[in-house]
This record gives sequence, structure tokens and C-alpha cells, in this order.
Amino acid sequence: MTLQHTRTSAVVREPAAWAAAQVLLLGVVGATAGLGPLGWAAGLAYGFATWAFLGYGMQRHRTTSLGPADRVTLARGLMVGAVTALVADRAGQDVPVALVVTLAAVALSLDWVDGQVARRTGTSTALGARFDMEVDAFLILVLSAYVAVQMGPWVLAIGLMRYVFVAASWRLRWMNAPLPASYARKVVAAVQGIFLVVAASGLLPFAAVLVGLALASLVWSFGRDVLWLWRHASVSVGGSRHV
Repeated sequence: MTLQHTRTSAVVREPAAWAAAQVLLLGVVGATAGLGPLGWAAGLAYGFATWAFLGYGMQRHRTTSLGPADRVTLARGLMVGAVTALVADRAGQDVPVALVVTLAAVALSLDWVDGQVARRTGTSTALGARFDMEVDAFLILVLSAYVAVQMGPWVLAIGLMRYVFVAASWRLRWMNAPLPASYARKVVAAVQGIFLVVAASGLLPFAAVLVGLALASLVWSFGRDVLWLWRHASVSVGGSRHV
């Protein structure tokens, strides 16, 4: 057996095991709360996409094993998969709110845990940071879709904004430049999940105000970052910006 074959097998093995764990969790959710064909399809698609994304990332970063923080992120990702299945299955109607809110709240809490684990074990990696970001972004997208059923399609802007930013960066190369670290950006990102979970719970009569504030803060954060990138983009001798 060649070294390359051994490395490829190792890269496939662990993501595949987590994909199997996703199927198991979906089975538990289906047995307790019930899942129809659409929910199963959404949950399985999410699990497969996670397996493919992680396997590709491990190959690209030439690593054959995941760190402890990555495994916390994967555990969080399993819960996001279950939330995705529940929201897709019920299309906002008769959703087991308590289960959705509990799974989402635990996933958000583990976001803090995986960061602490990465720092304390010295296992922070570019792959782990990217994977953590993608799990966060998808959870926000799913929660915004769920809350949008009750409050209106404008809520979807919260979940879609990051993906619009990424799509724009494919065309505008200056948007691919690294951004400086920002505590405010982290706070704004955290607020999105917290406020969406509160809104999803239906416990507060003024939840729409919170979601509106979350969206406003997100627009401000993205706007500030885009402006910074534009100002620091390469400028040609003639003064026109390279795009």
C-alpha cells in the first residue's frame, strides 16, 4: 500500500464516520419528532456536503487527522444538520420549536467551546477556522429561513448576506484581501445567532425588533468591511481600481 493511498484513506475515514453519525442523529430525530422525505433529503444532503467539504479541505491542507477543536465543530455541525432537516421538513409549519431551539442553542454554545479548545491546545488551523465559519454561516441561514416564515422574507437577508459577499468576491478580486481582526465583527456575528434563536423560540413579543437590530448591525459590519477593502485595494497609476 502506497503512502498516498494510506493518506487518502485516512482523509476519507474520519469525515465518513461523522457523516454516519449525522445519519444516526437524523434517525433519532425522526423517531422522536418525526421526519418526512423532505427532512431526510435535506439532512442527508447536508451530511454529504459536510463530508465532501471536509475531505476536500483535509486533502488541500495536506492533513490526515482532525484536531480536538475540529471535532467539537463537527459535533456542532451534527446539530446544525438536525436543525436543517427539521426546518426543511415542516417548512415553518408545526415545527417542534423546543427541539429546534435547543439544538440551535447548543450549537451556538459549542461555537465558543471549539474556539477555547483550539487556543488552549494550540491546534488552531486555517482549515479549522474555515470549517467553523461555514458551520456558523449555514446555521444562521437555516435559522433566518425559519424565522422568515413568521416575520417575512426580509429576515433572509441575515442568512444570505455572507453568501452574497462571497459571490461578489468571485467577480471583484479586491474583496478577496484579508481583513484585519475585529472584535466588533465577532460580536455582530454572535448577535445574529442569539437573536435568531430568541425569535425562533417565540417567547418574546418584540422579537422582530431584535431581528431588525441584528440585520442593521450586520449591514453595518459588512458595509464597514467592504469599504475597508475598497479603500485598500490596489490602485493603478491612472487611479483606477483593479477589479
